[in-house]
Amino acid sequence: MTTPNLVPNIAIVTGASRGIGRAIAVALAASGAHVAITYREQAEMAADAVREIESAGGGAAAYQLDVRDARRVKEVVETIGKELGPVSILVNNAGLVRDNYLRFMAMEEWSDVLETHLNGAFLCSKAVLAGMQRLRWGRIINISSDAAFVGDVRRANYSTAKAGLLGFTRALAREVAPQGITVNAICPGMIETEMTAEMEDARRQGLLRGIPAGRFGTPEDVAALAAFLASPAAAYITGQAISVDGGLHMG
Repeated sequence: MTTPNLVPNIAIVTGASRGIGRAIAVALAASGAHVAITYREQAEMAADAVREIESAGGGAAAYQLDVRDARRVKEVVETIGKELGPVSILVNNAGLVRDNYLRFMAMEEWSDVLETHLNGAFLCSKAVLAGMQRLRWGRIINISSDAAFVGDVRRANYSTAKAGLLGFTRALAREVAPQGITVNAICPGMIETEMTAEMEDARRQGLLRGIPAGRFGTPEDVAALAAFLASPAAAYITGQAISVDGGLHMG
């Protein structure tokens, strides 16, 4: 374990049973946070993430949560407050994809993505804000995407949701800065996840040629930035959208 630097130190990471969310949960725990991992369906993977953190000497617990469910969000945040303490760090990571060309995209494919990414961030942020304001300290980190800047074929729903998160980040940052709360967005580029593992080699090689760093990122690359933004060292950084993409989209 590294020297703890997250004080206060109760963190929620939504959608943290795997991928980027899990890496962020592990990084926050290594920095001294007690992490509440939320998951929608993958209970065993969430439990495995908790075991990984605990085996390294950290603290974690898992909670089932569909971030689209306002009642459940309120209930889970209240439970975490009672069991772990007041939440001072929130990472809005939960998301999903429903890829389709816009011409053929069903209303459910559109709304599922926007409700998860946007409504989820709204509901979870709203649920933790009163506690952060009482603490006069807080960190909200929204996981957006480089797709918010450049779009993505067959992902009008996803690109729209991720762009919406940037507006949400900036507006909320202005609201809560006087209470010592920062709100920032991380925009990952091509990251090694289950999704990229299934990518055809020709497409993979084509994408790699456009990345100055010459590789896809790892979930840990994203997690390192999240841990910094959650720390006291990032107190004067708010309302920002920071890309982690190996230089893919500069400027």
